[in-house]
Amino acid sequence: MDEHDYTRSVSAHYASGDLGEKVMAGLRASGKDPGSLRVEDLASLDQMHFGGIQATRDLMRQAGLERGMRVLDVGGGLGGPARLLADEAGCVVTVLELSDELCEVGQMLTARVGLSERVAFRHGSALDMPFGDGDFDLVWTQHATMNIAEKDRLYREIHRVLRPGGRLVMQEIMAGPLQPIHFPVPWAQDATISFLRSPEETRATLSDIGFREVEWVDQRAQVLDGMQGQAPGGPQVPRPRLGSTCCSGLNSPRWCRTSGATSAKIALPSCGQSWSASDTLRDEDVPGAGG
Repeated sequence: MDEHDYTRSVSAHYASGDLGEKVMAGLRASGKDPGSLRVEDLASLDQMHFGGIQATRDLMRQAGLERGMRVLDVGGGLGGPARLLADEAGCVVTVLELSDELCEVGQMLTARVGLSERVAFRHGSALDMPFGDGDFDLVWTQHATMNIAEKDRLYREIHRVLRPGGRLVMQEIMAGPLQPIHFPVPWAQDATISFLRSPEETRATLSDIGFREVEWVDQRAQVLDGMQGQAPGGPQVPRPRLGSTCCSGLNSPRWCRTSGATSAKIALPSCGQSWSASDTLRDEDVPGAGG
């Protein structure tokens, strides 16, 4: 798959061409006034990862954030975590997103909650970031790397745009011992845009590039508990369906409930063979680090 086809396939998976209209309709259907929105009002729509807004807040507590910190959110989607980082931690956040539609809708939502001065969107590739060396204090990713095959190149770009002593904070899906996984999964309909690596490979890559590990948390148990909590017959929380794909995350922050199907029996093998890890990694303050 060439770069153009890849970009089109990934963008089509997470966007629909009329996403802004769907988001506004979903907000109205849930009783929200689009003219008077708070950051938390968007949580069921813009926290496109396992655990929703609570997972973002948990990761924020691990991140060592400071007011005014320059943060890059790689693959930040509609900007849910970015707006939370700006609103609750006082960070200045740039979202780098491959989908131009997600950028446009994200900018619209950011303006509606009054955070345009602290959250900006850039359309571009994480493999060729449109930023200078050392531009950021912290790089943030939540469920953003599963669609990227060239992990080494990705992490080298992250290393480059971090200042010396900067920090990479991530919550990502990684490959488990049973492969291949069953499709569809929340991030891909098939294997053409799904590229998972094991925790061991990921940690080795980061170390080779020049990161020093500060903390690593295995969240597999929480993922499985979350999926089982949404099994047929269990409590279901109705939400307006906004996305046209199974895994856009827009219809529920607890995306593992279905993984593209209505049966938890399909969801469990799909997600159970990969796992989430919240990691806090710091760029070593050595010559050449972070640019």
